[in-house]
Amino acid sequence: MKFGTKAIHAGVHPDPSTGAIMTPIFQTSTYVQRSPGDHKGYEYSRTHNPTRTQLQNALAALENGKHGLCFASGMAAIDCIVKLLEPGDEVVSTNDLYGGSYRLFTKVFAKYGIKFTFVPMHDVAAVRAAMTERTKLVWAETPTNPLLHIIDIKAIAEAAHEGGALLVVDNTFATPYLQNPLDLGADVVMHSLTKYMGGHSDVVMGALIVQDDELHQRLAFLQNACGGTPGPQDCFLVLRGLKTLHIRMQRHCENGRAVAEYLRQHPKVEKVYWPGLESHPGHQVARQQMRDFGGMMSFVLKGDRVEDATAVLEKFQLFSLAESLGGVESLSGHPASMTHASIPAEERRKAGLSDSLIRLSVGIEDAEDLIEDLAQALG
Repeated sequence: MKFGTKAIHAGVHPDPSTGAIMTPIFQTSTYVQRSPGDHKGYEYSRTHNPTRTQLQNALAALENGKHGLCFASGMAAIDCIVKLLEPGDEVVSTNDLYGGSYRLFTKVFAKYGIKFTFVPMHDVAAVRAAMTERTKLVWAETPTNPLLHIIDIKAIAEAAHEGGALLVVDNTFATPYLQNPLDLGADVVMHSLTKYMGGHSDVVMGALIVQDDELHQRLAFLQNACGGTPGPQDCFLVLRGLKTLHIRMQRHCENGRAVAEYLRQHPKVEKVYWPGLESHPGHQVARQQMRDFGGMMSFVLKGDRVEDATAVLEKFQLFSLAESLGGVESLSGHPASMTHASIPAEERRKAGLSDSLIRLSVGIEDAEDLIEDLAQALG
């Protein structure tokens, strides 16, 4: 089944009681049982909900996985993963990652005796050097946020598994339309469904997708026991969003290429971070593991001055200055003061994240209008 067909049909079925083609919103907290313990697979909506079940099945199908688990946010999904660990365990993570992930790792879980090491994960040798016998988890994003580094999933999976660790890949930027980490050896795929999967800036949700039955059981226990689950209305919205994922992502990629090429040639732009450019150091790996290069990019102006970046951000008319990404509308952001402010300035600069870096989430508007907006803001 091709991806577009799968996005619309896989994992979901018409409602058997009414024939409704769209999965109903089962707005209920509990379910009547025929006799104690004798029910129809649903007892309480924190544990299971029919709307959520359909979404979890659809996500598993899109990622070529077996099991999907949904959470009230991407952070709740990450929280569930780290709760697989015990005091004394170690995690190796990319040093260029979402600020919320860094905050959760260093400000919450580190105080429970879990050690986190951050390395440039596009360098496989650095990952191997950082791993010890206590390393139980390797955490990757690719493309990374916000510098768009490309991590070789297959190579990192081999390194993680040789050391007895699980590999988790945050696939939020790419989505299953562009890459499938489970096919490349990852053990868990994580998504902030808030972004491209929902696609309309109207829902907050996260997800995990796995192949292994035992790992799924462990995560499902934590999902239910800790209770960070989404409501049925939000699940309905993401299900709706998935049905247009393929056509939205195609447009994001087309517009991304047009914007990146424009910025690459602009006399005021020093550097553009977008893996579709042949000059990008991860371009060849991206070509091997991705089907296209997405609509996320970052750039730095010549002179690398914060005040210049601020002036551009304030002048944008279509690239709205806002947190988040992946919606149909184009967004701009200043990672150092917004999405990545929780990472200490010294650590940001060490990873290559300039204080004047501008991040763009290129939407699905007409590319000519987006380039005109860039022209007037840069001018």
